[in-house]
Amino acid sequence: MFEVNRVTARSSSLDAAHWQRRLDVLAENHGVAGAVLGILHGDDMMSAAFGVTNMRTGAPVQTDTVFQIGSITKVYSATAALRLVADGVLDLDKPISTWLPTLRLADDAAHRVTLRHLLTHTSGIAGDVFTDTGRGDDCLERYVDGLASVPQLLPPGTGFSYCNSGFSLVGRVIEQVTGKVWDRAMHDLLFAPLGLDTTMTLPEEALLHSAAMGHEHQADGTLQPAARWGLPRSNGPAGGIVCTARDVLAFSRFHLNDGRVPDGNTLLPRALVRDMRSTQIELPFYDGDNNALGLAWFRQTWDGQSLIGHDGYTVGQNAFLRLLPSHQLAVVLLANGGPAPDLYRALYSEIFAELAGVAMPSPLHPPQGSSGFDTGHHVGTYLGYNHEHEVLDDDGVPSLRWAATGSLVDVMPTTEGEYEAIAAGGDLLLYREPGQRRWRPATFVQLPDGRSGLYIGLRAYIRAS
Repeated sequence: MFEVNRVTARSSSLDAAHWQRRLDVLAENHGVAGAVLGILHGDDMMSAAFGVTNMRTGAPVQTDTVFQIGSITKVYSATAALRLVADGVLDLDKPISTWLPTLRLADDAAHRVTLRHLLTHTSGIAGDVFTDTGRGDDCLERYVDGLASVPQLLPPGTGFSYCNSGFSLVGRVIEQVTGKVWDRAMHDLLFAPLGLDTTMTLPEEALLHSAAMGHEHQADGTLQPAARWGLPRSNGPAGGIVCTARDVLAFSRFHLNDGRVPDGNTLLPRALVRDMRSTQIELPFYDGDNNALGLAWFRQTWDGQSLIGHDGYTVGQNAFLRLLPSHQLAVVLLANGGPAPDLYRALYSEIFAELAGVAMPSPLHPPQGSSGFDTGHHVGTYLGYNHEHEVLDDDGVPSLRWAATGSLVDVMPTTEGEYEAIAAGGDLLLYREPGQRRWRPATFVQLPDGRSGLYIGLRAYIRAS
């Protein structure tokens, strides 16, 4: 039995004890190592904790335990960049070569990729570049120099493909115009003004706190502490923030309050905050959650209501953030191992129904009967950068395999595998990872440049000729 930790609440209007009980029951049922749940509703805030920071030591998770929030970091980096836009230092629609004149990208894209492209994952740059350029303050500069050898998957501005490397590039732009390393610039532009006292970017800072260690499933099926802490420092602007759930809610309050900080002053103009959560592009597929993208924020529709949010995954840790502006509601779940996506669905469906009367969309399910999927038409290998998928025909039944290559091998717990896959439509497979309940879509499309592609995990993969 995991240890249950103290609940904190700012007001009795949120039933903190109830949500602690629900976290306890659902997290244990799903086999999650540790988690913190945070809820912000109007002026009221609460958090609840469950489990252990490290299954080897048994140290309990506290409500002030820091977790890696992974790609939710992208919203923070975007917010910092927009502060510089508001000050006239940056411009959303100028080429990034304006501020990085020596930048080199494949296909001369440096003179065409804009900050808006980077913040909407439409730069076309191959996204899963996890090159470790060291721990020095020049790590982002060296990382960006290395992008010269990274291919363009799509022409800039023509299509969506989730792009971690693009946000490292955003971080380098921030460094260039502020004269500070990204870590310091984030502190000065965002963490300090918002009072985010338990938000940090470096592991040596996290060690000063109760810190959650990621856990990964091993070959024998057990959940064990991960072999390393997190991503390389050069990927910091894309996924390097470590913080408490309470600080994530404070950041969420800033966005729900249209850029106002607790003292009532405006840190970011309302128009830019609204631009961040307004539709910039429609996604060319439905992944069961997201249907559009703002500036870094993903947009979702639940029961007719518009939400914004982002998820994060690092080495054995998951983070889920959803904001419902119409109800001044934000919910964050931080977890450090096990089937956290299933816990997220179980908890959030209850929270949003009870606090806002909003139903979470039903998860994707395999269809009954024939799907019309033409396995032979879609058979082939679909290539990304450091990652590929292969669709196979097993007597008319599709199967889906994947493999990691290059620098991605260093950040993945396993380097190849096969999904459980079921045909679900003419151009749609549903797949799920071993040990998880949730089905996800693999969508076959014709890309804007005419090539055949496959969208999996928000990323575009190009069919090999």
